[in-house]
Amino acid sequence: MEDIPLFHGSYESYTLEIARHAMTRHWTHGVVPDEASALTAAACLFHGFSDPSRLAIVRHLALGEHRVVDLTQHLGLAQSTVSKHLACLRDCGLVTSRPEGRASMWTLNHTETVMELLAAAERLLALTGDAVTLCPNFGTATLVGSS
Repeated sequence: MEDIPLFHGSYESYTLEIARHAMTRHWTHGVVPDEASALTAAACLFHGFSDPSRLAIVRHLALGEHRVVDLTQHLGLAQSTVSKHLACLRDCGLVTSRPEGRASMWTLNHTETVMELLAAAERLLALTGDAVTLCPNFGTATLVGSS
């Protein structure tokens, strides 16, 4: 997206220039391009955490490195399912792997920050009484067979 041109007038003139630019560029939901990019990135990040199996994998990796076979045993998931979720987490920049013999050792990136985010999510769930589970768009009824 195109950035807003620099404007050296008053705040009111700048606001009018933003409004004019928005109308001519059809910004999504009235959000300026830099903010829209940041919001899109945040939505993509949260989507990376949007599967219960991925969250379980993240929690296990927070304890240290694991091989796929370790994760399948700990979580009771199929190897293909674990591999698919690890690929998603890798593509999101949340995990990395390193070869060890014929296996790969998977590690959670930014462990402290990820765990802070998950702890904040747990606090928010406690404050809302887990109301999100009843949401018709994202509640538990929508998770059936998602893994």
